[in-house]
Amino acid sequence: MSRLSPLSEEPISEEDNNSKCCSKKGHQKWRSWLQNHFSLLIFNKKQSDIKILLSVLGCPLFPVSLHPKQPISHVSSSAHYIIQHFTAATGCRKLDGTVKNMYATGKVTMAMADDQLGSAGGAATGVPQKGCFVMWQMAPNKWLIELVVGGHKIVAGSDGDVAWRHTPWLRAHAAKGGVRPLRRALQGLDPVAVSDMFSLAQYMGEKRIMAVDCFVLKLSTDQTDLADRSDNTAEMIKHVMFGYFSQRNGLLVYLEDSYLTRIQCPGAHPTYWETTMGTKIEDYRTVEGVMIAHSGLSSAIITRFGDNLKAGPTITRMEEAWTIDDLAFNVPGLSADCFIPPQEVQTAEGLP
Repeated sequence: MSRLSPLSEEPISEEDNNSKCCSKKGHQKWRSWLQNHFSLLIFNKKQSDIKILLSVLGCPLFPVSLHPKQPISHVSSSAHYIIQHFTAATGCRKLDGTVKNMYATGKVTMAMADDQLGSAGGAATGVPQKGCFVMWQMAPNKWLIELVVGGHKIVAGSDGDVAWRHTPWLRAHAAKGGVRPLRRALQGLDPVAVSDMFSLAQYMGEKRIMAVDCFVLKLSTDQTDLADRSDNTAEMIKHVMFGYFSQRNGLLVYLEDSYLTRIQCPGAHPTYWETTMGTKIEDYRTVEGVMIAHSGLSSAIITRFGDNLKAGPTITRMEEAWTIDDLAFNVPGLSADCFIPPQEVQTAEGLP
C-alpha cells in the first residue's frame, strides 16, 4: 500500500485547485485537499456546509503537545498562581494517580453563517445540524472520538504516537506534526490536562470578557512544530491559544485560538487562510468530586485573503452549541487496544 499523505489542517478552494500553473502532482494534492476540507464552492451547498462544519468544529487539535511537568522555577509566578487557583477551584489534583481513563457523551448543534462582505456578523444559513458524540481518553496521550452530525460520521484518535482522522469523504489520514490533545477535551472536560497544558503558558495580563474579569494565559506553537505541520504547498505560519481564567472563581471560562496558513501553488499568488475559534465554557458541575464544564458555545471564523482575491477577503462563520450528557472516570475494560489506529494509518506510518 502506498504511503498516505499527512492529514492537513489547512483549507483550500476549488479556485486554487483549478489554477493552470500547478504541476500535475500539485494539482492532484490540491484536489485531495479540496475533497477533505474547506471548499466553499462545491455545488451541493448542504453537503458542503456539513463538511466544513465537521472539518473545522468536529475534532480540532490543541495547538501544542502535552509537555512533561516542569519545575515551578521554570514557570512565571503569575501563571503559577493562576493555575494553582484553577486546580483548587476544580479539585482536579485529586485525580492524579487515581484516574486512568475517562469517558464522555454529549450533543452538538452546528450551524453555518456565511459572511462574504466581512461585516460584524453573518446571518445563519440553512437548517442547524444536530448530532452527538462519544469520547474516550486514557492518560497521557491516548484519545478517541466519534461524532455524528447531519447523517455524517467522523472518527479521530491518537494512540500516543500518531493522531489520525477518518472522514466519509477521504477515509483515514494521519495528522501532521506531533501528537496533540483533542481540543474538545480541554473545553472544561479534562481539568488535569488544562492545568498541565497552561502551566508553562505566558501571562498576558487581565481582560474582561463576557462580563467576567479574567486572567489571560497564552500558548504558542514553536517553529519546529509549525515546520512539521507544513509542506511545500502549505506553510503554517502561527498557531496560538489564549485561556481566560476567572479572577473570581479560578475556572476556565473561555478558550480562543487562531492559526494562519499560507497556501501557494507554484507560479501563483499566495493565498492566506486564518481560522479563529472561540469557545465559551460554562455550566460547571461536580463529577466524582471534580468540577467539569457541561455546556458551551464555540464560534469559528475563517478568513481567506490574498492579492489574487480581487473581491477582497472572504469570511465564513460557523457556530456550535454543545452539552455533556454523561461523564465517568475509570471505565472498566478500556485498554490501550481501544486506541489502535486504522489499518491504513498503521501501514502508512510503518507501525507494527
